[in-house]
This record gives sequence, structure tokens and C-alpha cells, in this order.
Amino acid sequence: MRADRLVSLVLLLRQRGQLSAAALARELEVSTRTVLRDIEALSAAGVPVYAERGRRGGFALLPGFRTELTGLNHDEALALLVAGLGRAEQVLGLGSALASALRKVLDALPDDHRALASDGARRLLVDPDTDLLSHPLVTEDVPDTTLVAVRRAVLTGRRLRLHYAATGQPPRWRTVDPIGLVTVRDRAYLLAIRDGQDRTYRLSRIAEVTELAEPARRPDHVDLDRLWRERCARFLAGSDQLTVVARVSPWRREALVDTALAVRAEKPAPDTAPDTEDWTRVEVTFQDARHAEWALWQAGTGAEVLAPESLRTTLRERAEAFAARYSTPS
Repeated sequence: MRADRLVSLVLLLRQRGQLSAAALARELEVSTRTVLRDIEALSAAGVPVYAERGRRGGFALLPGFRTELTGLNHDEALALLVAGLGRAEQVLGLGSALASALRKVLDALPDDHRALASDGARRLLVDPDTDLLSHPLVTEDVPDTTLVAVRRAVLTGRRLRLHYAATGQPPRWRTVDPIGLVTVRDRAYLLAIRDGQDRTYRLSRIAEVTELAEPARRPDHVDLDRLWRERCARFLAGSDQLTVVARVSPWRREALVDTALAVRAEKPAPDTAPDTEDWTRVEVTFQDARHAEWALWQAGTGAEVLAPESLRTTLRERAEAFAARYSTPS
């Protein structure tokens, strides 16, 4: 909305000083002509903005002018700035709104606190592009039009028509009643109801979406956290996934748990040998038997499968074949 854009323009000039029309247009994601119209509107409203002519010119505010946005202390502002370093706002298509909000947060602080908060936010890194092993983190590409339409329908309570491709199936149209949006590890999911049944749709698999005029048929109140846990439990119970009970060493536990789809239970291993007394007994779920075999093989002697027996047999046979391969000199 224009009012929000005008506030953002003032805050940009407050925080960065003189900026050209082109620079303001890039920040606000509008045309330079729109920026010039907004500058005229601000001047007419009494905001002391003036123009510097020449090649290095631009627009600036008279020294000492500030907007009155109060109520945040240093730690609260820092928490919001750090939260803005995550990816959820991008997954839900709120990146531009977040940038505008953070400008307002910074401007709400006294001058000395503003510098401390900005420096503190730069010293905290949230969700970098790779992990310590240089594995790139994959972010699913969802068109902005899809994000905006789904988010608006969720918030306004309107039904949706989705052209959706389930796993291994061609896309087809569905009419759903949206309940809420959930982001998990840079993936976004729509929780909805279709024909009276709970449904979960991955936003990256929506080929096309249309917001309908009719209101969604959904409960007035929702506990999204509870609904997500319930749907996760049903998903884990209704597939080819394999649950494994294993003992794992402290130096292999994190890698094994991160590889698994879910951790169902975890406690100290009660029947450990002297050399494994600090191991942990875990009950974890994998995508399928092949996934479980791969994960436990990666753990090497840092883990031992207790159940199912079929996985113990598979790993033993694989280890015997491996030992036979290297039983003689090359």
C-alpha cells in the first residue's frame, strides 16, 4: 500500500542519508517515476525532504528529523533483526514486508542503541547457504503469485482451486478449504480440508492456484501446532518407512538423528558393554529399508542395530562381503 511505501521511503532516508531516485526505486521495488511522485507527496505533507542536484545528487531529509516509533528496547529490536535473518519470510513470500518492518524497527531505537543492534545482528548468522560439510541447503522455488494467493486465502478464509501434482501423479484440479501454512526446513506446506478430509499440500507442487469468492468451510479456531503433529504421525504410520532401534555412540548420534525422518524415542542404553557405557538407545524412522541400511552403514562401528533383525542381517552380510574384498593384498 502507498502509505507503507511512504513510511519506508522516509525510514530509508533517515537511516542511509542521501539516496538517488534510482536507489530508492530498487529498495522499494517500484519505478523511479513512482519515487518522484512519493517525494512530492511527502513534501506536500510537511516532511522536510529536499533534492540535491547534480551527478552525485539525490534526496535527503533535513538533519534532526525523525519519525516517532517507540516501544522497543535493545534486546527486543535485536531479536526481531535476528529473526529476520532466517528463511521463513522468503518461504512464505514475505521478504519485502520483512525488509520494510526491519527498517521501522531500526528507526524505533535511540541513535546509540541503533548502532549496537545493527552490529549485533551482523554478528549472528541464521541458516547459512551451506552447512559445515559444505552441503548446499536446498530451498524450493515457489512462484510469488502462488505464495501470495495461498497466503491471502488462508488469512481471509476463502476457498482455493489448486492444480496440484501429488508424488508420482500428473497434476489435477482440487478445491480445498485452507486452514494454515507451515514452514519446515525451507519447505512450505498448506494444511487444508478437501471433501471433509484432512489434506496437506506442498506449495512447490502447486502448478496453478485460483482464489475463489466463496468462504472456506473450516473451524473458527485452530491449533496449528497440534494439527501438524497429528498429520506428521499419520504420515509416518502410512508408508513404507522403517523404524529402527539402535545403540549409538555420542560422536555418531547427531549424524544418525539428522539423517532419520523422525526420532520416536531416545534414552540411555541400559545394557551397554564397558566400551559403550555412554552410548544412547534411539528409536528412529527412515524413509525405507534402503535408507536405514545406508544411514547405519555410515555410522560404522559407532552404532549397533538392535531391531529389526532383518537390518542386522543385511549389515552383517554387507560387512562380511566388504571384509572379504580386502582380505588379501591388492
